[in-house]
Amino acid sequence: MPDNRETEILDLIRKNQECSSKEIFDEITISISYATVKRILSKLTAENLLFTKGQGKGTKYLISPAYELLLRIDIETYCAKEIDERRIRENFNFTLIPEILSEINVFTENELKKLTSLQKAFKKNISQLTKSEYKKEFERLAIDLSWKSSQIEGNTYTLLETERLLKEKETASGKTKEEAIMLLNHKDAIDFIIENPDYLIPLTISKIEDVHSIMIKELAIDKNIRKRRVGISGTNYRPLDNEFQIIEALSDMCNLVNNKKNIFEKALLSLVLISYIQPFVDGNKRTARIVSNAVLINSKHCPISFRTVDSVEYKKAMLLFYEQNNITKFKEIFINQFEFAVNTYF
Repeated sequence: MPDNRETEILDLIRKNQECSSKEIFDEITISISYATVKRILSKLTAENLLFTKGQGKGTKYLISPAYELLLRIDIETYCAKEIDERRIRENFNFTLIPEILSEINVFTENELKKLTSLQKAFKKNISQLTKSEYKKEFERLAIDLSWKSSQIEGNTYTLLETERLLKEKETASGKTKEEAIMLLNHKDAIDFIIENPDYLIPLTISKIEDVHSIMIKELAIDKNIRKRRVGISGTNYRPLDNEFQIIEALSDMCNLVNNKKNIFEKALLSLVLISYIQPFVDGNKRTARIVSNAVLINSKHCPISFRTVDSVEYKKAMLLFYEQNNITKFKEIFINQFEFAVNTYF
């Protein structure tokens, strides 16, 4: 959450539409120096919450189009409200992908510095591994990803039971056949992108559908883009229910991801937007995690297993994006899990 000074400055700019640093200093009720006002404005601009026009003394500060996307929100306070008490964006935001996300960088400079530093550590680490050691680490990550990604969706297999299933094809007692199939499909999808690292580059709707088809094999789930309405438990957000609008949104997402230069941004946007669009009747978030990892693997970046993500926290972060188009909590999860993967597997 922004502190009180940041909040008041942002409120002043929102009220006046645009302000100079001097105008903000004159109006702010909190006792702070002009130098502090300038420092806060620089920080908020670096975080993409503000943008500027003009130069020198004529510089004006305006609220960024990415303000709602990147404003830090206390997720516990937000989720403590009952579902019908939250003021939300109930319908799909048609301007989010082609107009907002296409014009801004989702990560701040400091966040990118951290991710880039971790990627350098990953490259150094794998340069010291033999081919068999590298393959073994990838296998370990693939098992962890299959387990955690399925657990987030309600699968009750433990990590140890998942390892036995995927390595020895030994099913766990007391579990359903569908749970085993979900895990086996997940591993098949990961193996597919490891064996075909450039398959999803460039990203297309048909290639996303291909990954989804692997994920739902032998499960009672419809293939291809859905033609009927779906609901999401725990939220009043309503995904698109028109097949042609879903296809258009997915096409916009593919164009966005393909045109972004930064690999981390490509991976994060794939992860969040497939889940937001909900193009399939089921399996959307699992497909999103595979596609996101495919982006990373294709560019020889460290893949992410999400192993230490709390399932409830993951769902809260997604809820915040569904309802407010706010990506801050999901960014935090992505950065933390990338760091975990670099430090744990390689």
